[in-house]
Amino acid sequence: MTKIILILLCFLQVTLADDGERITFTSANPFSFYHIITDLENQDPQEVFGILRMPTGVEHKNIPLVIGVAGSLGWGEHNFEYMQMYRNMGIATFELQSFKSRGVTSTVGEQVSVTTAMMILDAYRALEKLGKDPRIDSDRVAITGWSLGGGVTLFTAWNPLKRAITTDISFAAHLAFYPPCFIMPEILDFTDAPLHILIGELDNWTPAAACEELVPLMQENGIDIDITVYEDSHHSFDRAAQPVVDEHGYSFTDCRFKMREDGAVLMNFMDIPMTKPLLQKISFAFCAERGPTYGGNPTSRKSAFEFSEGFMNKHLLK
Repeated sequence: MTKIILILLCFLQVTLADDGERITFTSANPFSFYHIITDLENQDPQEVFGILRMPTGVEHKNIPLVIGVAGSLGWGEHNFEYMQMYRNMGIATFELQSFKSRGVTSTVGEQVSVTTAMMILDAYRALEKLGKDPRIDSDRVAITGWSLGGGVTLFTAWNPLKRAITTDISFAAHLAFYPPCFIMPEILDFTDAPLHILIGELDNWTPAAACEELVPLMQENGIDIDITVYEDSHHSFDRAAQPVVDEHGYSFTDCRFKMREDGAVLMNFMDIPMTKPLLQKISFAFCAERGPTYGGNPTSRKSAFEFSEGFMNKHLLK
């Protein structure tokens, strides 16, 4: 029996991390979606880790899982609160550590050192690894994320990108908090898994208006997606702290970009693909401003936690 346990631990590459388990796996560093779709096999490998935490009071066999993805500021207290809530429901959680794995603490104001593409690849590589764990039901794994992580949550469901990474596994549900919806895919081809966006009406970091433009178009194309817009609420409305201004952050209120089927996101002028950090920075300079507001709204925060509990209960437990 001891030998079997040791073999299993080696297979999962597990080490203890606080009260959770540190799970490592191999990902890569594609700068953009374009690099995943057209050149994934040539991307430099990157070791990534996350923290797996198990619920108490339930048998650790074939249980559902939520993979969480943090925003540009990294993991915050409100993110951990959601994960604890899911564990209280009998759901395992996995805190993806894309930033720490690459020696980065924040991408606010630059958005190039760790990108959405890298984190999407990380999320699928984590799903591949955790799906082989006998404690986890691979058919009941949801993904949720905030801001930058919300973009990861949304676009893990975009089929051209997903097919370039894997055709064997899928997320059962996607719950995206205030994601950047200002990238409009020319091909609205998403998975069949349910998606839901939670965003604040006053969000000037990742504007709600862009999500309100994107969601109806997706619905018209038969995609299972919906959106909740919270009144009088800024970016990160589910934090406990009061709203403040981040002078270094991008405000994307006036930004809208098209994305080709090959994953290339195009500048607003001359349709130049933003496939390099410099090109992305130039493009942002023409539409983005600085100084977005972020912080909590107590009413919206309470509603978001209640919605999240119901969403995961519906799609992972029933």
